[in-house]
Amino acid sequence: MHTGDPRELADGGPPPTAPPTEPATGSGEGADGGVGRLASTVERLRRQIEQAEAAADGRALIELAKGVLVERLRCGPAQAARQLDELAQEAGRSPLELAAEIIDQAAQDRLSEVAREFLAGTGPARPDDDEAAAVALRLRTAESGALAAGDAQAVAESLLEHALSPLGATAVAIWAAGPDASLTLAGWAGFSAEEPARWRYVPPGVVTPARCALADRRMSWYLSLSRTSLPSIGHRDLPDGGRVAVPAGVGGRVLGVLEICWPDELEPQPPQIERQIEALAELCAHTLETHSAPSAVVVDPPYVAQRELVELVDLADGLHDPALVLRPHLDADGRLADFRVHHVNGRFVDPAGRPRAAVRGGLLLETYPMAAGQSGLFEIVERVHATGEPFRAERMALTALVDQVPLPGDSDISVSRLGDGILLIWRIEDEAARLARLLQHAQRLVRIGGFEESILTGKVTWNEQLFALYGLEPTAEPVPLRRLPDHAHIDDEAAIGRFLRSVLHHHRSASAAFRLQRPDGIARHMRVVAEPVLDAQGQLLAVRGAYQDISAQHWTEVALAATRDQLAHTEQQAAERNRLARQLQQAIMPPTRGPIDALGLHIVTRYRPAEKDHLVGGDWYDAVVLPSKQVMLCVGDVAGHGIEAATDMVVLRNALRGLATTGAGPGQLLTWLNQVAHHLTDNVTATALCALYDPATRVLRWARAGHLPPVLVRGQEDATTLPMVGGLLLGALAEAEYQEGELQLQPGDILLMYTDGLVERKDRSMQESLQHLMTTAQTPTDTLEQRLDYMLTHSNSDTDDDTCLVGVRLP
Repeated sequence: MHTGDPRELADGGPPPTAPPTEPATGSGEGADGGVGRLASTVERLRRQIEQAEAAADGRALIELAKGVLVERLRCGPAQAARQLDELAQEAGRSPLELAAEIIDQAAQDRLSEVAREFLAGTGPARPDDDEAAAVALRLRTAESGALAAGDAQAVAESLLEHALSPLGATAVAIWAAGPDASLTLAGWAGFSAEEPARWRYVPPGVVTPARCALADRRMSWYLSLSRTSLPSIGHRDLPDGGRVAVPAGVGGRVLGVLEICWPDELEPQPPQIERQIEALAELCAHTLETHSAPSAVVVDPPYVAQRELVELVDLADGLHDPALVLRPHLDADGRLADFRVHHVNGRFVDPAGRPRAAVRGGLLLETYPMAAGQSGLFEIVERVHATGEPFRAERMALTALVDQVPLPGDSDISVSRLGDGILLIWRIEDEAARLARLLQHAQRLVRIGGFEESILTGKVTWNEQLFALYGLEPTAEPVPLRRLPDHAHIDDEAAIGRFLRSVLHHHRSASAAFRLQRPDGIARHMRVVAEPVLDAQGQLLAVRGAYQDISAQHWTEVALAATRDQLAHTEQQAAERNRLARQLQQAIMPPTRGPIDALGLHIVTRYRPAEKDHLVGGDWYDAVVLPSKQVMLCVGDVAGHGIEAATDMVVLRNALRGLATTGAGPGQLLTWLNQVAHHLTDNVTATALCALYDPATRVLRWARAGHLPPVLVRGQEDATTLPMVGGLLLGALAEAEYQEGELQLQPGDILLMYTDGLVERKDRSMQESLQHLMTTAQTPTDTLEQRLDYMLTHSNSDTDDDTCLVGVRLP
């Protein structure tokens, strides 16, 4: 390990060390002095070991740089060493830093690309040359340690020491991927002693960060491991730390996963850091490829690959299904580009009709270009080759290209990997098998089981579904028709008897419904249908038919019958409530009522109920002469419909009558009525309009509680609404104040008070509806009664709500 200063390694050896300073011990004698001198000696030796290790790493890089200079300058090693020192002095760098740069320029590999990314950064966060050089030095040092390492354990320690510690990482694990997508811990560093033993093997079904990276074949970041609830090595020691898992592969095949751990929660990392980690993963992949075999056994890798390929070919030839043996095809850069068809077994039939010899030896995408289309077959083969996890699919949609014409079809696909070879089983389902499978699925969905019974031999044949319906094991003896009563409810004996006589004696097709008593104690509602099979002379040879489980249908019919009864009862109750609400409404406000002449006023009222009984609402009006010799006029509308709205209307209408006997003004009356609605009723809200007319002064005082203002018609052709005085609807708040307005009536004036059922429309604004009301209100008529009838007739409301209309005329 080096101490952090690259210049310590410039001359290829450790720098001189100063004599250690021994701690003061007072008198220089005794146990404390001896322990101090011993600790100082240990520390000095430790620093010398670290410097020696760092020097060894530095010497490897410097020797590689000297080799590059020897080749380029055509000089000897000594001259190359002097040239390296001179170039380093001119550039103001240490020989070790310059050696890393020379190697980057000569290698042009992944590590060089990472260093160039730092130099190519833009914006205020652009790194300088020193930072890029430090990155190149770290990566080259880590590479040197990985190449010199004898196994993945040493590689993990070198990566953590040289490349990952500067990034803040504290632990690293290298996982080797097995052929079944399992993970084996090949190397580690930075974890407690018991963690590697606990995580030495991860089965294929366990989901960990490394397993996710292997399955997805991409880098997976976890800013905090505790948020994911994924187990992994070191999660007890670093529960809230960040993680990154990177697939380590060569030539399109993922050989393992590099997992890096941080002690604290991570921030999102820049792309340059991701490229560094990917470069380190490539180093791990080369190590896993080189040192995957046990060191105690000497194995020739080409021989192993050849033997595995021969075994895979033999396996394909032994299958009854069509199969292809594929091998990876790499491009010039060593990346996976395609798969070559190495072998075609004797059962394989090309969808395009080509002979097997024409398929063998070709590339998969060239031979079957549609494999890269919607089916995703090429991506499946690529994933199996990379991870080793087998793939199975039934009735997968595949498309074959025959004479440039795409022909879709369904196939059963199986993809497995052995070594570097891929076994692709591609079975196209024929029409007979497809129809048989459709019939089987149809019988399963509708719970039908078929049977056939020979009368001559007594043999009974059931399909698999019928055994399941009866609750019997597939190895049990089928139940013949004559023993059907033994398995049915006793109350169904008569129906089963008629069924058996029709089929067995009268030789007619028949059906029957019965309750099946299964051995497991469950009773099912069944229907059996059977037909006789007769010979030329009319003799019974066999009976064939089917059973169907109709339990769901039976209980659905029972539930529907109960629902219909409940619905009829509910409808009857609703009709009764609506009838009572209608009677209550009409008892208080009949649709027609004669005019009223009171204290010089001519008063006409109209009430139009809703057409539908369930929409009977709480609209009301009143016109009464008070003891104070004033006339009270009012209209109101209680929110809601039905019997509740009608009864609430009665409460408010009668309360207002009683309050009016006090002689208070309309504003005070609405204040009291608001308290009644809020405190003495069950959450009732309503709008109201109250007016008091004094015949002595011909002054009309009025107030409103969220209601539309009255309309004044003066001079036969001038209709206007009165000012919108303030007032909240009744029952909304416990305390509310209501403003009053005054109007001096003149002879011939007509005042109209109404509820919103006269003007409300769903497709128009209230302003447009009031304008239409003004037009109809000022239409000249002979009498006040005719004016109100005209307004009701030409009302354009569309809510089917109750409507109250009160007209007052001063002669």
